[in-house]
Amino acid sequence: MLSASIKKNDKTAKWFIGIFSVVVFMVIIILSRIKLKVNLGFDVHIFAAINAGINTVVAILLITALIAVKRKKYLLHKKLMITALMLSVVFLISYITHHLLAGDTKFGGVGIIKIIYLIILFTHIFLAAVILPFILFTAYRALVAEYTAHKKLAKITWPLWLYIAISGPIVYLMISPYYT
Repeated sequence: MLSASIKKNDKTAKWFIGIFSVVVFMVIIILSRIKLKVNLGFDVHIFAAINAGINTVVAILLITALIAVKRKKYLLHKKLMITALMLSVVFLISYITHHLLAGDTKFGGVGIIKIIYLIILFTHIFLAAVILPFILFTAYRALVAEYTAHKKLAKITWPLWLYIAISGPIVYLMISPYYT
């Protein structure tokens, strides 16, 4: 196992993670109601494609990190997970940019495909909205070398994060034909 990367301070970590998670959530909610009317000279839906690409890479990193930890390659696992976290920050910036510039798109499919789309979309949105503090607490437990607590949290967080990372590109593939 690796030694602690940061000094343990649960009280500060709880406050920071809580406040940060609420602020990110509120920023997304507030900015999702705003659409900027600017002509950038290119199709702003490129950001949605970038988001799908980032999510795909995050899914691959999460799976690779799981394999690494199962093989007791802890430093590789840590590097892969930190990379997934950093890419998620880039994703968030691109996601907000896309919604500010493009607004919402209505899904044009009907019947069973629309039901499937809505189930994937709603579960993706709900889990994406609540996962951030779980990801941050899981990472915090690893960074302070509390690996038993980290593993317990990761058993919940990892599959949810993976679902979000996989369902995002699926939503993109289903909605992208309806971009105008």
